[in-house]
Amino acid sequence: MPISRRQLLRRFGTGMAAGAVILPVKGRCNSEVLQPSPGRSAGPIRLDRNENVYGASQKAIAAMREAESFANRYPDSEGDGLTNRIAQIHGVAREQVVLGCGSSEVLRVQATRCLGPGKKLVMASPSWNVIADFARSVGADVVAVPLNKEFGHDLTAMLAHIDSSTGLVYVCNPNNPTGTLTRRNDLIAFIHRVPSMSYVVIDEAYHEYIGAPSHETSLADQTFNDRIIVTRTFSGIHGLAGLRVGYGIAAPRTAALLAAGLLPFGVNVVAARAAAAALGDVEHVEACVQQNANDRQAFLNKVIARMLRALDSHTNFVMLNTGLPAEEVVEHFRKNNIILPHPFPPMNKYVRVSLGECRDMQEFWRVWDLLPAHRMAM
Repeated sequence: MPISRRQLLRRFGTGMAAGAVILPVKGRCNSEVLQPSPGRSAGPIRLDRNENVYGASQKAIAAMREAESFANRYPDSEGDGLTNRIAQIHGVAREQVVLGCGSSEVLRVQATRCLGPGKKLVMASPSWNVIADFARSVGADVVAVPLNKEFGHDLTAMLAHIDSSTGLVYVCNPNNPTGTLTRRNDLIAFIHRVPSMSYVVIDEAYHEYIGAPSHETSLADQTFNDRIIVTRTFSGIHGLAGLRVGYGIAAPRTAALLAAGLLPFGVNVVAARAAAAALGDVEHVEACVQQNANDRQAFLNKVIARMLRALDSHTNFVMLNTGLPAEEVVEHFRKNNIILPHPFPPMNKYVRVSLGECRDMQEFWRVWDLLPAHRMAM
């Protein structure tokens, strides 16, 4: 029996817009703006790390090369230079900036400084779980609150779990692994209702990918009180995942508390110089945002063509509803030389797919079409 367009769209379900259609996009392989970075490890195709396949800007690469001659020196003014640059861009005092060996180190310090035995971390589930691991390592309890029906943070439910023992509240925005967005007004209202004894960390690792002028970063609120911490990374849009550099911004007193727990010389000379140069290359960031939007739409076109479902992503990855046990799907791809991340319970039929190079995504869909259950449904 023929299926109408309306019936087809209904099958997409939650996560795809009601008016979703296959949109024409400029092919990744024929991009006149960006080409994938030549740097690539040998071995399987990795679609599990949310890396920027277009790499670092030429300005950042030039800064790395210039920094080679300083590799025998501990970082000195480089950290100060990067700190000043970050403060200038965000319109905050340099005393509010905390540099780390990736944003993961900043999250680790937040856990060790704000948590401990008798304290608890409140966060969404699923979300970026590294901070939960840090919390448990210092003896804190972790309360994981399920996402709402739109697969976003259920802020009301999270508030119900926050009490005097809550040392830290974690909000990943956009959320990893779902790619969903918590609107800033909702987040501000939520923060105002969090008790004053609890710190709130807002992880904006993928903020630049949002690309919507109407969505402001939490850093747009200059009235930082002592309990708000916002983290960013250079591993995403800036293409510097291999250099391990990130930062947090907080009120001066909170920033000083966090800085006291950092690894000495945690941000090396090359990383600091490259990161400072990356911040100055606005054109490269804009090009990456646009190309990522094209890549994401190209992926969703493939999703729609196969009558699958996916969540509405604001990042460089997409949460795909496979309709199959995620563990089986991940194993199938592993056997075909493609690495996907482990499943994210309780979303046990979803897999998170990083947007890779053109040839990698072509191979992803070729391998997908080999799935026995998929072939039976065709």
